[in-house]
Amino acid sequence: MWFVFALLSAVFAALTSILAKIGIENVNSNLATAIRTVVVVALAWGMVFLTNTQSGISGISRKSWIFLILSGVATGASWLCYYRALQIGEASKVVPIDKLSVVITLILAFVFLHEEFTARSLIGCILIGAGTLVMVL
Repeated sequence: MWFVFALLSAVFAALTSILAKIGIENVNSNLATAIRTVVVVALAWGMVFLTNTQSGISGISRKSWIFLILSGVATGASWLCYYRALQIGEASKVVPIDKLSVVITLILAFVFLHEEFTARSLIGCILIGAGTLVMVL
């Protein structure tokens, strides 16, 4: 089931890029990011209440709070940079560079989470990096 959700994530991410590129025309990228964020917040809390999981807030540990907040800061910084890049660049070049996050995530997962970094992972990282260069040059 994780694969289905991951694939849907990729489809929605692709739609996000195209819809954002159209939507930010003549709109400040920071304002556009703020509008997008309000929509995301509404959808996320809607799902919390729809699935009746709001009572889980009290069970969140201090460590989880810290890392969820840091993740939120990283997400916000990513979105602000992404929207600015989309506003001034071509989506067909911005998106592949943004997807280098796959390579960076694999490296960080190896270093900080001690996840396995196999020959297959290394080859995949090299191919993604090379593919990105081919697409943006």
